[in-house]
Amino acid sequence: MGTVKCHIAYLALASVILGGELHAETLVVNSYGGPYEAIIRKTILEPFEAETGIDVVYDAVGSASQDYAKIKATRGRPGFDVAIMTASQSLQGCQDGVLEKLDEKAIPNLARLAPKLAATAGPCGAVHEVQYMSLLYRKDKIPAPDSWSVLATPELDGRIVLPTFQNIMALYLVEIFSVMNGGDLVDNLDPGFRAMSAVAKQSIGFEQSSAILESYIKDGTVWAMPFWNGRAQLLVDSGLPVEYVRPKEGTIPLVATLNIPAEAEHKESARKFIDFFLEKSNQEAWVQSYKVGSARTDLDIPNDVRARQITSEADLSSLLLPDLSLIAARLSKWADQWERDVVAQAN
Repeated sequence: MGTVKCHIAYLALASVILGGELHAETLVVNSYGGPYEAIIRKTILEPFEAETGIDVVYDAVGSASQDYAKIKATRGRPGFDVAIMTASQSLQGCQDGVLEKLDEKAIPNLARLAPKLAATAGPCGAVHEVQYMSLLYRKDKIPAPDSWSVLATPELDGRIVLPTFQNIMALYLVEIFSVMNGGDLVDNLDPGFRAMSAVAKQSIGFEQSSAILESYIKDGTVWAMPFWNGRAQLLVDSGLPVEYVRPKEGTIPLVATLNIPAEAEHKESARKFIDFFLEKSNQEAWVQSYKVGSARTDLDIPNDVRARQITSEADLSSLLLPDLSLIAARLSKWADQWERDVVAQAN
């Protein structure tokens, strides 16, 4: 009888162990909160779980720069398997050796990305969306602007808000104002910093989070501000009296990427997730749901959506394209100059 009990106990233990082995793997995806989280859950995460049986834990903590800082500080072991960042962090992470290089054999849909767009992220990043910095404004408060210079006009004194330097929009503004005032995108930004010091005097403050930035324009405190066009389109679609434009001086794209930390625990599942996100039907769903552009040029999307997004290499060539590797090398210096020349001038 004792032998039988031992045998039963062994089977029970084996069942527990086997059950654990068969239990779905957990994939930790680090990204953003707010409207982004709701859309990615419905459009990407839930379909991925249903198709693969892999459980996704969504970690909506930190900005792209903060997430990368965590990856670097932990030498590629930040506690999450996929990071949603930008091409700047992808390039820096490859250089620092803390991000995994991605392979078309393991992630076949990488081969479907437009080469020029894909190259902006380097070998460690998979471009899953493209946005651009637009000028968002309250159409019930001011006429439609066509220039970034509107941010420095007396009519908007105390009616704008600016990003902190931890939000890449801050640097993009400096670069655009630099070009507008005789400088360039990376080698001579002093004209941009000088121009932004005047803009800062108009600002009610500085915020890092897109969710907080948009709250000011929602309640009418702010009448104009820089904002990613995808998020701007969501506000337009919500019925708010807002609109956005791509000013005549041009703008800079935000190339968003999927990345795998070098010491991630579940790399195989992470590769599956990236390939799933880049699949044609899923890119179509993402573009239409989050109102962004794509590095895939074979998407079937409505013309009205395509007209306001970046969906081809020709679209990208019409934008201002700073050298992201130089940006990464000089970011710390510029951050200090932003605090000294811009933030110090704010009211």
